[in-house]
Amino acid sequence: MSDSVVIIAGPTASGKSALAIDVAKEFNGVIINADSMQVYKQLDILSARPPQRDLAQAPHRLYGILQPDDPCSVGRWLDMAVAEIRAAWAEGQLPLVVGGTGMYLKALQEGLAPIPDVPASIREQATALHAQMGGVAFRQELAKYDPDAAARLPAGDTQRLIRAYEVALATGRPLSDWQKDHPSDPPLDTAFAVIVISPEREALYEGVNRRFDWMMENGALDEVRAMEKLGLDHALPAMKAVGVPELLRALSGESDMDAAAHNAKQATRQFAKRQMTWLRNQLKADLSLSAQYSESFRPKIFSFIRQFMLTGEP
Repeated sequence: MSDSVVIIAGPTASGKSALAIDVAKEFNGVIINADSMQVYKQLDILSARPPQRDLAQAPHRLYGILQPDDPCSVGRWLDMAVAEIRAAWAEGQLPLVVGGTGMYLKALQEGLAPIPDVPASIREQATALHAQMGGVAFRQELAKYDPDAAARLPAGDTQRLIRAYEVALATGRPLSDWQKDHPSDPPLDTAFAVIVISPEREALYEGVNRRFDWMMENGALDEVRAMEKLGLDHALPAMKAVGVPELLRALSGESDMDAAAHNAKQATRQFAKRQMTWLRNQLKADLSLSAQYSESFRPKIFSFIRQFMLTGEP
């Protein structure tokens, strides 16, 4: 079937990239990144971006395309992803949207509610206030204007806290009200087949720990040193990638390297847990894999995709 899209979702360290390469080889696919950290340059290792040997096995799009001081919003990613999907269709290829950033996947399937432009002056005011107050106090301030967002967003989610604050300040209405009153339309009139990898938690956590050890042995610390030399604002999304804050603290002498590695592994496990919760509650899976991806899943997955492409029904 033409003009169809396969989504491959799952938590970090679940084997999404390996699955995507196998599917791309079998079905003339193009792999389109849906991971909010893998869009940035300078984060090859800590974002677990596919290495060059994997990138060479199939076409990959939207990996390592932005400088770390150039934030990628959901809307910006959506525009780029839709363009890549259309380009794949034009070439007779199957778009494979791969990642674990839930808001990206939700926007692709459901669209984004139109929000009025926020003046740069208000955005700067919100950003400065957050820097002055810190996440916890800023969230309390946000509650005066948008209690739903303040209750829903964690204090560490700087980008979305500032976004909710600036919209409420600029328009006089909470972001959630805009979203309710202006229902979004899907950006593509197409069929989606959604494959979700949902490993057992303990196996996933073991994979997370092993992978971080590999990262440390293969240049993660040098990657963070290079990021530090850029003198970037620590509030930027790229500077908050899992592992970056922990290793920065070790480099500054605030903690030792063993503690940094321990904390980074813990943060990654917590991140994976949040991803699994979101995927379970927010994304309807057409095919679920109950373990980390391995080649033994190929026959089941390939059969599912062939049927989807033939009938248009996942």
